[in-house]
Amino acid sequence: MSPNRKSPPPTGWHLLADLHGVPAAKLTDPHRLEALLRQAAKAAGAIVLFGHFHHFGAGNGVTGVLLLMESHISVHTWPDHGFAAVDIFMCGDAKPDVALDFLKATLTPTRCDLNRVKRG
Repeated sequence: MSPNRKSPPPTGWHLLADLHGVPAAKLTDPHRLEALLRQAAKAAGAIVLFGHFHHFGAGNGVTGVLLLMESHISVHTWPDHGFAAVDIFMCGDAKPDVALDFLKATLTPTRCDLNRVKRG
C-alpha cells in the first residue's frame, strides 16, 4: 500500500478476555451465564441468532456460545480457579467493548487480561 493511502477499517474486533478473581458462584449456572451473555450482546447492539450452554456437573464450570448476526460471544468457566475465558468477536456496528464492560460489571473480576485483535 502506498504511503498516501489509508488502510481500510477493520472488518471487526476480536476480544479475548481472561477474567480472574470471579466469585465461584457466578461461574456455575449455565442459565444465568446465558442470560448475561445475551444482555451483553444486546448492550453491544448485536443480534443473537442461537445459543448453546453446557454445565459440567456440580461444582464444575460452564461452556457456552451465542452465535450472533455479527459473529459470536462465548464463555468458558473454571469456578474452582475463579476464572472465566471470554471471547467476543463482533463486526459491523456492534460494539464488543460494551459487551465486555457489561460482563466485567456483572462478573466482578479482580483482574482482566485483554487481547484485542483487529480482524479483516
